[in-house]
Amino acid sequence: MSIPLGEALKFWAKLGFISFGGPAGQIAVLHQELVEKRRWISERRFLHALNYCMLLPGPEAQQLVTYIGWLMHRTWGGILAGSLFVLPSLLILIGLSWVYITFGQVPWIAAIFFGIKPAVTAIVLHAAVRIGKRTLHHQALHWIALASFLAIFLLNLAFPIIVLCAALIGFWGGKRYPECFQQHGSHGKDSNQNYGPAIIDDETPTPEHARFSRNKLVRQIAITALLWMIPFFALTALFGWKTLYPQIAWFFTKAAFLTFGGAYAVLPYVYQGAVDQFQWLSAGQMIDGLALGETTPGPLIMVVAFVGYLAGHIQHLIGNSNPFWFGVLGACVATWFTFLPSFFLVLVGGPLIESTHGKLSFTAALTAISAAVVGVIANLGLFFAYHVFFPHGLGGSISWISIAITVFAGLALFQFQKGVMTVLAGSAIAGLLSHLVATLLI
Repeated sequence: MSIPLGEALKFWAKLGFISFGGPAGQIAVLHQELVEKRRWISERRFLHALNYCMLLPGPEAQQLVTYIGWLMHRTWGGILAGSLFVLPSLLILIGLSWVYITFGQVPWIAAIFFGIKPAVTAIVLHAAVRIGKRTLHHQALHWIALASFLAIFLLNLAFPIIVLCAALIGFWGGKRYPECFQQHGSHGKDSNQNYGPAIIDDETPTPEHARFSRNKLVRQIAITALLWMIPFFALTALFGWKTLYPQIAWFFTKAAFLTFGGAYAVLPYVYQGAVDQFQWLSAGQMIDGLALGETTPGPLIMVVAFVGYLAGHIQHLIGNSNPFWFGVLGACVATWFTFLPSFFLVLVGGPLIESTHGKLSFTAALTAISAAVVGVIANLGLFFAYHVFFPHGLGGSISWISIAITVFAGLALFQFQKGVMTVLAGSAIAGLLSHLVATLLI
């Protein structure tokens, strides 16, 4: 028995529109639908695929969807599943980005974003704590997290350098002190849970297309290289090497291979490049983009589409009657070069992973990187807090309303375990109310 491709595509398309809640929420939905309800794949095979995707740089939920789609319906099944998971959020974010940059200065819309910014600060800090609880299970990892925080906070060290240093420490420490770098747990699921027989069950033989083949590996590498080179060199030929779109392509290609630890791990790197290095957008706009990313379905890393759109729209704002299409091109370029490596890593690595169904564990180097990511995310949260609490710099006035919204958002997240969407909605209402009160008092 097998799942018809049409039925699978209907589910993947539906998933693209309902996958709110970040990676943890998306993986929980996948588990509920595919393991518990539909029985397309067994618990053990699901966790086996998940553990591999957790090892990879990039959005683990999207990679898991790609992996399962590939396992069921060959290469095109994986490509279509992963693409349908991303496309709805890309289209929605392009529309929201246009609304943001066109109407963002309208008072009531600006008030909504004023309320959302403090919530995003609380969300990022909450993510640092949540990831830290899952990752920092030994004192040595706490020290690595602290060192990475100080390295980026005091020295403004580039994110790739921090990742490299953490990997070297983990590689060395894993040999000398293996007890410090052992990974605990299996992503919160009981691998012994039995939900009944599945179509792809524990003992189901690996299908022929999922077996390792050297010829297939060479062919996939060649095709991926072409899919990267053709658009990259086309953009270079059309616009020039040192222009915006080739820069976006190259920057997000590097980002795709550095995002160990999920979407929140890539945010500091994107922030350093997009705001500090290239100045495609401001710190405030980056916070707004993260808020929009949190409110749309799909992987949170889709904030790259917002960055690409604003970069293209703003750079072509003068001298063009309709900069919208330049923004759309920027969003599509950012998305293509961010996700192409994810498809490549899953389709190339999948046959190697399917060759054994034993449990995969994080390597010591990746455990150390995960610890370093905690410190980097904490720094990003504090940096957001600075821009939100002191909108005009340290010499300007303090936004006490923003501080109050951040405190209440933090309480909702930490104390009452409210969802991100609920917190953002409440903060948006608070922003509107503060605008209404300020208007009435004038």
